[in-house]
Amino acid sequence: MKKKYLITGCCGFIGFSLANELLKNKNNKIFGIDNLNNYYSVSYKKKRLKILKKNKNFIFIKIDINKKTQVKKKLKLLNFDYIYHFAAQPGVRYSLVNPKIYYKTNVKGFNNLVINLNFRHIKKFIYASSSSVYGEQKKFPTNEKAKLNAKNPYGKTKIINEHQAKIFEKIYRKPFIGIRFFTVYGEWGRPDMFILKLLDCIKKNKIFYLNNSGNHLRDFTYIEDVVKVLKNIIFTKLSKDERIFNVCASSPIGIKILIKEIKKYFPKIKIKNIARNNADVKDTFGSNKKIVNILGIKKFTNYKIGLKKTIKWYTQNFL
Repeated sequence: MKKKYLITGCCGFIGFSLANELLKNKNNKIFGIDNLNNYYSVSYKKKRLKILKKNKNFIFIKIDINKKTQVKKKLKLLNFDYIYHFAAQPGVRYSLVNPKIYYKTNVKGFNNLVINLNFRHIKKFIYASSSSVYGEQKKFPTNEKAKLNAKNPYGKTKIINEHQAKIFEKIYRKPFIGIRFFTVYGEWGRPDMFILKLLDCIKKNKIFYLNNSGNHLRDFTYIEDVVKVLKNIIFTKLSKDERIFNVCASSPIGIKILIKEIKKYFPKIKIKNIARNNADVKDTFGSNKKIVNILGIKKFTNYKIGLKKTIKWYTQNFL
C-alpha cells in the first residue's frame, strides 16, 4: 500500500535529503513543494530538484506558502498520510537584517499552510523547529525541558511555531511533532553554513572570516542521522507528552578543532579572525536522550567520518 507524503521546502537541505531517502521505497509517493527563493543559490536548489525529479514517484509543485490562494488551490484537494514541514526562512544572522520576512514566512506561512490542508487522512504533522529556540544556556547538555531563550528573530519565530503547533493539535486532533535541529551538515548541505562556506572559500582561494576567532562549540549533526530520525518518528507511537525532540549527535565540536580536521584535506586555508556576531550563541550542546530512548537510535556519525564524506562529495561535485 502506497504512502503519500507532503514535504514542504523539498529543495532545501533537509527536505531534499529526506525526500531522496523516502523515494528509495517504491511504495512511497512524495509531493514536494518549494518556492525556490533566492536566499541562497537557486541553481543549487534546482540541482537538488533535478535529482528528485528522476524518480516517477516524486511530484513537484511550486508553491509559496505565504500565498493563500496558491496553497488552497493546489493542496486542499490532495490527501496525504504524513506531512514534513521544512519550508521556512533560514539563517540566524540574516534575521537581524530582515526580521519581517521571518515572521511572514515562518509564522504566517506556517499558519497559512495548515489551515488550507485536508487533515482527514493525515496521521502525523512533523515540522522543523531549531536549537536556536534555546539561545544562551548555562547547563549542558540542553534537554527539551530547558527554558527557551532565543536571542534572534529566527529563533523567536520557531518558538512561536511550537505554540502554533499546540493550538493546531487541539483543533485538528492530529499529532504535531516539532524537531529542534542542531547544526545539520553533510552532502548537499546549505552553502550559507560554516562547513560549505569554508569549502567554498578554499575553492575560490579566498579569505574565510572566522567569527569569534572560532572560540565556540557546535553540536554538528550529520544529515544521514537526521534523516534516520525523521523516518523513525513516523512509525513510532508517541504519547501526548512526546511532541518535541532535539535532533543532535550530543557531541559538540570546537570550531578550531573542526578547522584543524579540514586542514588535513586542504592545508592552505586562509583564515582571518573577527569578532563574534551578535546573532550567534556561543555554544550548542543538546541532549539526544529522547531520540535514543523513544526512537531507539543509539549510534550517531562521528564528525570525522561525516566530514570526510562531505568533503568527498564537495570535491567530486564542485572542485
